[in-house]
Amino acid sequence: MVPLGTILKSADTGAIMADLSKEGEICVAAKGGAGGHGNRFFASSLLDTPKIAEKGADGQRQFLLVELRTMAHVGLVGFPNAGKSTLLRAVSRARPKVAAYPFTTLNPHVGIVEYEDYEQVAVADIPGLVRGAHLDHGLGISFLRHIERCICLLYVIDLSVTEPWTQLTDLQFELEQYKEGLSKRLHAIVGNKIDTQQAKDNLPLLQERVHLPVFAVSAKNRTNIEPLLIHLRELYDEHGKR
Repeated sequence: MVPLGTILKSADTGAIMADLSKEGEICVAAKGGAGGHGNRFFASSLLDTPKIAEKGADGQRQFLLVELRTMAHVGLVGFPNAGKSTLLRAVSRARPKVAAYPFTTLNPHVGIVEYEDYEQVAVADIPGLVRGAHLDHGLGISFLRHIERCICLLYVIDLSVTEPWTQLTDLQFELEQYKEGLSKRLHAIVGNKIDTQQAKDNLPLLQERVHLPVFAVSAKNRTNIEPLLIHLRELYDEHGKR
């Protein structure tokens, strides 16, 4: 038994042998050899309990790389300290660690957003990326792979820093370098930390440079979270219609 999202790769070639993303899926990684005859097979009227038996044939031997990719509908993508973990706490009951230093999140966390019609959307807090992540800098490729599972992305931008729009450009570049087309998946832009004056000044400058609405929120104070959740559901439903 392995968790959903497990990928099996050949250790020799790196080729994907199985992608176990659905409940009940089975993969035969290596076949066992034919069984030999036990001593019961050699029993006769003259020898009730023979002390001889046959060895079975050798089975296949396979060396595998086992990789787990987080299963979530939505991925929170951003640089360290952008407020992704705080945002996940604001939209779900997940409680990832939050602290005022980079790389607080070392493993993906998944929270569930519940809607009034009982639909549930899984949101993953992907550990912070850095420039050069596609070259395995920082936490690198080990966490970029989790984004592949997501059907849509929320780019979490820290509006309180200088020129926050460069974050969006850099994040999309890293995703595109890792896998072509990944940055173009359904996505929305979240401008976080709108409770600060610097963020309020930067918001219109960011809006001028992007072609999508920017959801200005304060994850810490849970400000403007409801409009974001409504749009998140729209993205989720749009994917279902494709």
